[in-house]
Amino acid sequence: MLYLAIIRQATTGTSGMSSKKISLSDWQQQSSTLVYSTATGTVAHEKAEKTAGSAFADGKLRLKRETKGRNGKAVITIAGIAESHEKLTEIAALLKKKCGCGGSVKDGVIEIQGDQREVISAELSRLGYGLKWAGG
Repeated sequence: MLYLAIIRQATTGTSGMSSKKISLSDWQQQSSTLVYSTATGTVAHEKAEKTAGSAFADGKLRLKRETKGRNGKAVITIAGIAESHEKLTEIAALLKKKCGCGGSVKDGVIEIQGDQREVISAELSRLGYGLKWAGG
């Protein structure tokens, strides 16, 4: 059996070195960033599929103003649009143009920068979506 010696610096900031022997097959299973293998050649990775949105039971969208984890800056999140990722990016682009600000689509939720409650709710109502404000 072939073994690899993995040597890494301790995370405590000291210059001490530690080594641990693991088998090559175990190392290959742990390594998700494997680019080339002498056994199989270039390793092709599957791209993760973009997450589509999912609807709530009542069929209404949830708009929420969030500041947590964003250094106090407000962001409006829009959840509950049961569409593909491409359709969500189209809706996000429309909302960003109307608000004149940035935003993104992450995990099926649209995020629009800034506190643009009136503009976003008016535009989504115009598009035919039912709305509910969630949170505080």
